[in-house]
Amino acid sequence: QVQLVESGGGLVQPGGSLRLSCAASGLTLNHYAVGWYRQAPGKVREGVLCISSNDGSSVKGRFTISRDNPKNTVYLQMNSLKPEDTAVYYCATDMELNCTNQYFFDYWGQGTQVTVSS
Repeated sequence: QVQLVESGGGLVQPGGSLRLSCAASGLTLNHYAVGWYRQAPGKVREGVLCISSNDGSSVKGRFTISRDNPKNTVYLQMNSLKPEDTAVYYCATDMELNCTNQYFFDYWGQGTQVTVSS
């Protein structure tokens, strides 16, 4: 049974940083693509970053996705956080090698709340 568990969310001031973790059981994350997504209140879920099976990390602006293969974990490092980054953050994966179908991945975590506020 595949299970993803996100952690690392919390309350942070604008300009601060957080590192979210996505720990997996039931499959080996470094074999597959993994994505991070977020959903703010009243908004649709949106993709943040996705990493394909042959990538160790990827950067998009203030955010970095990376793998820790021995821990079977994928991280989302978020820097210079803004109030508009407030959302529930989810990770997801599937037995796919790339991110082409990232919005249709089968396995999702329960989410972790990130609140950016002073």
